[in-house]
Amino acid sequence: MKIRKYSERDNAQVVGLLKKTFPNDPGHNEPSTVVEAKLAVDDLIFVAVEDEIIVGVVIAGYDGHRGWLYSVAVDKSNQANGVGRRLVQYAVEALKNMGCIKVNLQIRSTNSDVVAFYRKLGFVTEERVSMGKLLI
Repeated sequence: MKIRKYSERDNAQVVGLLKKTFPNDPGHNEPSTVVEAKLAVDDLIFVAVEDEIIVGVVIAGYDGHRGWLYSVAVDKSNQANGVGRRLVQYAVEALKNMGCIKVNLQIRSTNSDVVAFYRKLGFVTEERVSMGKLLI
């Protein structure tokens, strides 16, 4: 498996993987729109590829103060094979190389398996209230 930056030729596979991994996401998280909007800002999208098939994707961000992991998706058949771990580590290292000193992420409170996954990677739960406002 190889991890590399996203390229335009990856779009259909990345969008398909995100839709399959997050089928219940609200409309404002529609994958094709998210990828397009992200690329308008920067190119911090990384893919895990095996035999020309994208088996994982991470969308990251850095605002000059904090880094973010927005989405990490791994094809179900490749989960528990280290793909997610390697993608997260790759993205975190890319952020660190940009000068980032802290990486944040948000997880749905009902997703205990994912909480455990990130804890194994050194992330900790912080006492915060996450708030948002839709502008559409």
